[in-house]
Amino acid sequence: MLLKKLLAPGKKEKAVIEDLTRHIKLLYSGLDAFERAFRDKDRDLMASIIDLEREADVIRRDVISNIYEGAFLPYLRPRLCRFAEVIDCVFDLLEDAAYQYLDLVIDASIQNYCTQIAALNERMCEMLLLSFETLMGGGDLRDKALAIRVYEKKVDDIKLDLVRDLRNVEVKTFWDGKALSDFVSSLTSVSDIIEDASDYLQVINVSMR
Repeated sequence: MLLKKLLAPGKKEKAVIEDLTRHIKLLYSGLDAFERAFRDKDRDLMASIIDLEREADVIRRDVISNIYEGAFLPYLRPRLCRFAEVIDCVFDLLEDAAYQYLDLVIDASIQNYCTQIAALNERMCEMLLLSFETLMGGGDLRDKALAIRVYEKKVDDIKLDLVRDLRNVEVKTFWDGKALSDFVSSLTSVSDIIEDASDYLQVINVSMR
């Protein structure tokens, strides 16, 4: 297995891999919480995502610290750091969407679109976790990378309809309209960054050969 080749007693590789796994799992928990909070209009659950993002920041710092203290060979370090940073970018978008939601009243005409996108984002993250575990096991990532691209394409298709219908939503002020636009932008950008993270796994996979 690839993992056995990379790890050695006393090295920091195992800690980095465990932390990256926790990082992705925490993101999955955040996306799951967002999907349930949005579907059930649970503002307390939505607010809990902000705490998850802070926890994710701690994990990211631990990953980068261990990498630069000597984990992995030098040519892999920047790629692994970048992967952790991309995961953090997804969390930032999720936190932004959660903050924006707390000040919004979502029109019924776009509620269904956003619920579908939130569910697809969650599935993409689940597939990203499987991809990372497969990478650490030395397996083939192609089918999982393809699944992530298929999910991302579905989000894009829904986004087209969502943006079309947004034009017909009445807003009271410019700032209400901006808040709604920012929320939709954050929510629909999550899938793009998860796809970027999947692409980084492919790069790391090639680098480890």
